[in-house]
Amino acid sequence: METKNKTPFFVSSLIFLLCCLARFCYGTDIIRQGKTMKDGDKLVSSDGVFELGFFSPENSRFRYVGIWYKVDMEAVVWVANRDKPMVNTNGVLRIGIDGNLVVLDGNRNLVWSSGVPGILSNTSSARLQKNGNLELLNNDTSEVIWDSFHHPTDTFLPGMKLPVSLSMGEVRFFGSWRSAIDPSYGNYSAGIIPNGGPQIVIWDQSGRRRWRSGQWNEVIFTGVSNMSNTASFLYGFKLSETDENGTRYFMYKPSNSSALSRFHIGYDGTERLLRWDGKNWTVLLSQPGNKCDLYNHCGNYATCDNFVSSSTCNCLEGFRPKFEDQWSKGNWSGGCERRTELECQRGKPDGFKRMKCMKLPDFSNIPVKSRDDCRQSCLGNCSCTAYAYVYGIGCMIWVGDLVDVQHIDQSGPIQFFYRLNHSDLDDKKKISNGVIVIISLVGACFLVAFLWLLWRYKKKLKVSSMVCCKDKDAVVFIEFSTEFSADFSGPSDILIDGNQVNRPELPIFNFSIVAAATNNFCEENKLGQGGFGAVYKGELPGGQEIAVKRLSRQSGQGLEEFKNEIILLAKLQHRNLVRLLGCCIQGEEKMLIYEYMPNKSLNNFLFAKQAVLDWRTRVGIIEGIARGLLYLHRDSRLRIIHRDLKASNILLDAEMNPKISDFGMARIFGGNQNEANTVRVVGT
Repeated sequence: METKNKTPFFVSSLIFLLCCLARFCYGTDIIRQGKTMKDGDKLVSSDGVFELGFFSPENSRFRYVGIWYKVDMEAVVWVANRDKPMVNTNGVLRIGIDGNLVVLDGNRNLVWSSGVPGILSNTSSARLQKNGNLELLNNDTSEVIWDSFHHPTDTFLPGMKLPVSLSMGEVRFFGSWRSAIDPSYGNYSAGIIPNGGPQIVIWDQSGRRRWRSGQWNEVIFTGVSNMSNTASFLYGFKLSETDENGTRYFMYKPSNSSALSRFHIGYDGTERLLRWDGKNWTVLLSQPGNKCDLYNHCGNYATCDNFVSSSTCNCLEGFRPKFEDQWSKGNWSGGCERRTELECQRGKPDGFKRMKCMKLPDFSNIPVKSRDDCRQSCLGNCSCTAYAYVYGIGCMIWVGDLVDVQHIDQSGPIQFFYRLNHSDLDDKKKISNGVIVIISLVGACFLVAFLWLLWRYKKKLKVSSMVCCKDKDAVVFIEFSTEFSADFSGPSDILIDGNQVNRPELPIFNFSIVAAATNNFCEENKLGQGGFGAVYKGELPGGQEIAVKRLSRQSGQGLEEFKNEIILLAKLQHRNLVRLLGCCIQGEEKMLIYEYMPNKSLNNFLFAKQAVLDWRTRVGIIEGIARGLLYLHRDSRLRIIHRDLKASNILLDAEMNPKISDFGMARIFGGNQNEANTVRVVGT
């Protein structure tokens, strides 16, 4: 009798528990037709990183539908009804009768809709993807009808694709919150403008520019201080090839894909790159970071220098304050004006003043000109006020006022030339006494020579006295330099063992950083050995794995390969060619730094008995190699014959994508040349 009484109680308890759990059936990542997601239910991405549900900002009574990181509910990355909140917890999210994703309030009035016309009813569902993208899908074709990545709020997530097209003009993709507790559209917006080189811009509510990143040069945004030294920033941004509609897309992929990261435009008008460290969000980059970063802070024809105790404005050489009384009081908004008007072919020709470490001015034009023609094109145009030739962008010409110029801590080969009257190019007093001039020059030369020899001696002493250090705390950050230590001979070429070669347009790594990344070239990190020297595995401070090819000092063959790879790989970019991240030339040390290929070479799979490739993978590898060769032989701007293509020179990344490597033996052909003779035996 006692058992019979317990059985109904157990069954009732089980039914009650199942009913409670039914409320949380949205632990899945999908909403199907006919299902309703209530306030309190959640969608969770399949990897458990993102959640979608109802939320209220701190100290707010309003309810919103949004997406956030599961580790931190306050890190909201997207809001559906940002301008139309609900006042209670009776709202629902579901697929509407028209097939759209809709948010309804307690009275079942429409609060928000994905708003796609012409969807057939009963054919759509919504899924929260692993990258945080909420997609409305056609159940029959799996076509994406609508997605949140194309309708962002204030956050740029890895995996988003931002279109860049001249026909689109200024596109403001992201809008800040109004305050910390109000997700409605705030006072600032951010987006990418394509004109004059793609760059990120932040606007205020009136449409005035608050900050800009500077033009993208295929590696970095040229106006962001220390971007080269931020390992999480470098190698992360990518600009796709132009599609059939004439559009390119900006994407961001962190160097450490396992770390959670996001770009966020705050309600204070500041863009931040944030990374989750396991407990909190760490700010890796913040723009604008100071007064000098504010758009045109010093006015036209003036530079802002933030390297002193306070932000200081100075007129460009050859210019003077436009309003002297205001300038002396610290009001620099009026900018500067020329001391002497340009001649522009009326007399002695104008000239150009060179500047380095500059944020290039805004509003540039990019005519199709070579490096040599760029200067002449500007000189021949009376309206041209400046020019620059930037790797990854090309010839840049400015017409009219020079706007938003800034001194920045940005190493690299960028040089900026602005136009001056010939009389302003050298406004220093000339000493007429020739004897004093000669004595001064000779004395200066001796002093410089002595200091240079002393520096070289200390540099070699420092390199030769380094020992293996396993203290990972000694690793700081990547150092880049516009100079190749003592081997740098000018702005356009370098000397390698006395031979002059074209200077590569790629980052230069400091020897100490490479040594730390490879644990001072310890044997455990050694990947292999070739005629050029050894290859080591390393890890940069940002977490990115690299492969370091270290030239043997006794290898004459390796020296030739080193010069060849710098010249070729710095100019080649293709998904099936191994990517050269940079090089190191310091004293007698010469190294090449590549992206690391975790699956090593195809040789290991073809000749290792334990490794068997399925046919799908084999076909993919064959197609990838063919695409790489087609690019080298026909599609690249240089026609190149590899001359040493073999299984050991085909590297495989984590997804088994093939990448052709080792261009030391490669040969450049002329544009119309199909064959050539060689006097050197190369290849295997």
